[in-house]
Amino acid sequence: MAETQYTEDNIRSLDWKEHIRMRPGMYIGKLGDGSSHDDGIYILLKEVIDNCIDEFVMGAGKTIEIAIKDDRVSVRDFGRGIPLGKVVDVVSKMNTGGKYDTRAFKKSVGLNGVGTKAVNALSSYFRVESNRDGQSKSAEFERGELQTEELLEESSRRRGTKISFTPDDRIFKKYRFRNEYVERMLRNYVYLNPGLSILFNGERFFSENGLLDLLEDYNNTDDFLYPIIHLKGVDIEVAITHSKTQYSEEYHSFVNGQYTTQGGTHQSAFREALVKTIRDFYGKNYDPSDIRKSVISAISIKVMEPVFESQTKTKLGSTDMGDGLPTVRTYINDFVGRELDNYLHKNPDTAEKIQRKIVQAERERKELSGIRKLARERAKKASLHNKKLRDCRIHLDDMKSDRRLETTLFITEGDSASGSITKSRDVNTQAVFSLRGKPLNSYGMSKKIVYENEEFNLLQAALNIEESIEGLRYNNIVIATDADVDGMHIRLLLITFFLQFFPELIKENHLYILQTPLFRVRNKKETIYCYSEEEKRAAVVKLSGKPEITRFKGLGEISPEEFKNFIGEDIRLEPIMLDKAMSIEELLKFYMGKNTPDRQDFIIENLRVELDLVAGDQH
Repeated sequence: MAETQYTEDNIRSLDWKEHIRMRPGMYIGKLGDGSSHDDGIYILLKEVIDNCIDEFVMGAGKTIEIAIKDDRVSVRDFGRGIPLGKVVDVVSKMNTGGKYDTRAFKKSVGLNGVGTKAVNALSSYFRVESNRDGQSKSAEFERGELQTEELLEESSRRRGTKISFTPDDRIFKKYRFRNEYVERMLRNYVYLNPGLSILFNGERFFSENGLLDLLEDYNNTDDFLYPIIHLKGVDIEVAITHSKTQYSEEYHSFVNGQYTTQGGTHQSAFREALVKTIRDFYGKNYDPSDIRKSVISAISIKVMEPVFESQTKTKLGSTDMGDGLPTVRTYINDFVGRELDNYLHKNPDTAEKIQRKIVQAERERKELSGIRKLARERAKKASLHNKKLRDCRIHLDDMKSDRRLETTLFITEGDSASGSITKSRDVNTQAVFSLRGKPLNSYGMSKKIVYENEEFNLLQAALNIEESIEGLRYNNIVIATDADVDGMHIRLLLITFFLQFFPELIKENHLYILQTPLFRVRNKKETIYCYSEEEKRAAVVKLSGKPEITRFKGLGEISPEEFKNFIGEDIRLEPIMLDKAMSIEELLKFYMGKNTPDRQDFIIENLRVELDLVAGDQH
């Protein structure tokens, strides 16, 4: 074998935009089409907003205006404006930005000056405009290449920065912005920055009470066991209550305004502090799981120069607060220990309700313990030869993998469908869990059923969510059933299972329904897959003549070769979203309660519409 020449010609230095465009995952996590809340287009928007937030935190500008029309995004703040001589550099030169000067941005959230450059490189159109000192400077780019720049010596525009961009459709295929995800992101910004106004397409987002508002807005307040405990200190804010009906623990955690969906050192410290404070207050050595069962809470801390475990900052790795302060753990433990203890002494009603809840949780846990032990042993045995789960190589907790956000578990029915998906999936990021027939209707049943029912037990073991969703192994849980009455019923039964026992999977946007094509329209040159009658009509017109039309009745009919087209980069997912107007209890009663047969028929016939109601999905 001839030796390959290794000369200077072999070494190629990528310029900043080529590097970002070649490896976008390093900068924005994953690409996606906008159907998932952590898809790249939302990260682009977030990077631009983060800079505006930093201005607000510095006391410059109380309003941010955001508009999204089709694929064009514009974000305007009324901060200090980028220094005019640096407008082009700040959005197009690596290692240029104000955030290296820690005096100015001690607890900043942005990406150390990488953020807007990544947005610029990944946009087919990008424009930046800075207004300050009575002058205005603007520059336009295309995929990171400077096209034009202009300086207005005299300008009457209000100071601040405006950035407009269109994500590049060569990189983000067939994407669309979903207002629900954008609104959730904006809500989090205002909860963490009381006094800030964000206007989005004319609607105003504002919060007066921070994390207290967050818990009230994301939950049905009738389900709270007692009024929210809201504690604030320097660089820390906490809100806590317990749910009357929810089994699982629910945490919303933030660092420097960054939503850490994967938790991290601050969330672990908070869970630990909660247990220690409650044990000390009641003088009883309660089991941690009994104390935390049904807790609904939020914590926000600010640390100096935080270290995150991934580029998209979903998990905090820092152990220090910085600035000579103690460790994150000590700081949170001291704060919660002092403030929560004070609160409980002053509010004996709440203290009594918490204790009753813990005692009840303890009783239920003891009743379950024998069943749990058996179930764990069964799950362990099954996982050694678990025919139900065909796992993938990468998982959500593989922080070093830039594909961890793509991890997906398909829940399928029957052998033919799971066979097709298994043969055509990406073994690195896509796993398959196959159900045997219809799952049990778990409506109104206790947690006991999760352990007694083999399928539910194996499913929770596969997802690794028995204790909490911190250990969740897949970012996307996708229900892949036929679009017929039976398939729809299975969807409902699975959604019921998740709503009843693991609602935070839905609240945190992990649950989806796989959309599969209803028709294949093709001629000798081209094949088009259609997901609706409208798409079929358009395809027939496009292919003209008399194209061959096939209607797919079930997933099992689609060959593995074809299936590749529906679960690859063109995958279409429909998120299941919760509408806060309806409590989970009401929702379950509405769908799975003792309805008349007519009502059941009505629901099954109209499920697409009905599901949109569940999803709060405004199409």
